[in-house]
Amino acid sequence: MKDITSKYIVIEGPIGVGKTSLANKLSLEWDADLILENVDDNPFLSKFYKNQREVSLQTQLYFLLTRTRQVQALKQQDIFDKTRVSDFMLQKDRLFAQVTLNNEEYDLYDQLYSYMTVDIPKPDLLIYLQAPIDILIKRIKKRGRSFEKYITDSYLEKLNSMYLKFFNNYEGSPLLIVNAEDIDFVNNKVDYQNLLEKIYSIDKGKHYFNPMASIINE
Repeated sequence: MKDITSKYIVIEGPIGVGKTSLANKLSLEWDADLILENVDDNPFLSKFYKNQREVSLQTQLYFLLTRTRQVQALKQQDIFDKTRVSDFMLQKDRLFAQVTLNNEEYDLYDQLYSYMTVDIPKPDLLIYLQAPIDILIKRIKKRGRSFEKYITDSYLEKLNSMYLKFFNNYEGSPLLIVNAEDIDFVNNKVDYQNLLEKIYSIDKGKHYFNPMASIINE
């Protein structure tokens, strides 16, 4: 097993792309602390997916509070003591808010966000998993969370667009963009090992991992 030099690794991407599955694998690989967002604990989420406008602000504020609390806790720990792998970045909260809130709600939200996210730890490596909408829908259905059956294609499209725009301009830390459409890093050892080797090779800047492109070029 190789050593990983990065101490704070964040995995991001739209709903259903495989963030938590990869975070679990990598945390076991490196004997790292695992930081997972508590999606199931949000009491407003089920109502939100049924009728977004009814509880959109409550849903978003709950996520902001819980995600901020989790990330801020890192500042109270020795971040150089042990590697930490997380399945969310705090900035994602703002992306979701831009999709779900109206102008007045977002103005209020943004004031709270700016106040609560001062001096948050930056990841040493950010892994962005991306996949087309039809793949996301299949994976969401496969995992079978009851409240996620109300997620619409249009909602996923908007989120995907926000993620693409954000990461096209991201320069906050080393970034690996992964085409996760045809990767099975949970059950396919070759897929997982190839991705691991790519992760180990990253020092700085923006990088891409697209297994299908390699197959086509061979």
